[in-house]
Amino acid sequence: MKTDLKPFSVGNATFGDGRLTVIAGPCVIESYDHASMMARECLERTRAAGLDYVFKASFDKANRSSIQSFRGLGMEAGLETLQRIREEVGVPVLTDVHDVSQVERVAEVVDVLQIPAFLCRQTDLILAAAQSGKAVNVKKGQFLAPHDARNIVDKARQVGCEKLLLTERGATFGYNNLVVDMRSFPIMRDFGVPVVFDVTHSLQLPGGLGYATGGQSEYIEPLARAGVACGVDAVFMEVHDCPEKALSDGPNALPLNRVQSLLFMLRDIHQLVGPRT
Repeated sequence: MKTDLKPFSVGNATFGDGRLTVIAGPCVIESYDHASMMARECLERTRAAGLDYVFKASFDKANRSSIQSFRGLGMEAGLETLQRIREEVGVPVLTDVHDVSQVERVAEVVDVLQIPAFLCRQTDLILAAAQSGKAVNVKKGQFLAPHDARNIVDKARQVGCEKLLLTERGATFGYNNLVVDMRSFPIMRDFGVPVVFDVTHSLQLPGGLGYATGGQSEYIEPLARAGVACGVDAVFMEVHDCPEKALSDGPNALPLNRVQSLLFMLRDIHQLVGPRT
């Protein structure tokens, strides 16, 4: 792996300096009270493990399987929630943008703009996010080879983006299934950007329930351990206090009561394999 990453800060979290960062929260903002509670609970657990923390949640989930699926609170109510969490809990926040028209408004509130996997080849969206002055996390599409993600990096750097993350979230494997190619971590990190492992989305079964996406949350711990052992810079996890009642992506979410033990384990593995600076 290359050792020439240029570290950058996102609020009180740092990427690319050899530390392991946790990006975690519910899939979608269900309410202010729930999102705030989840941010505080996740922060407490990451602090206990000595890890940096970024809260994540979406104000809108635009790629739902069914027209009946819950999408979120909408942009204005969602951004108000994220802003309050950022100020009241004191954590950096990350959320998705789906269209160029959203970038400027969302960038006023959050610390990290995220490009969803299905939109990772949308050049105008990447350029707009990259020009916002905020950190940008691009999820590698399920249809994209890891070496092809270099084009994403080139686009963002073309307009001067210095705070860029690439996220692995699994590759399409037949129908209704994903698989993680562990080679993708060193391949993408060789582009000179910190790499994130979205372990919970990698365990989705896309469209597996017919009307919604299924998931295999029972495999989160072993997959997360493997990713950290491969030298990722951050782990991305959707966490919920009651996954069976989650309004989005419950089947692949990590239950809150399993977070603490996993973070201690990931911290120890990260220390064992050594910092990737």
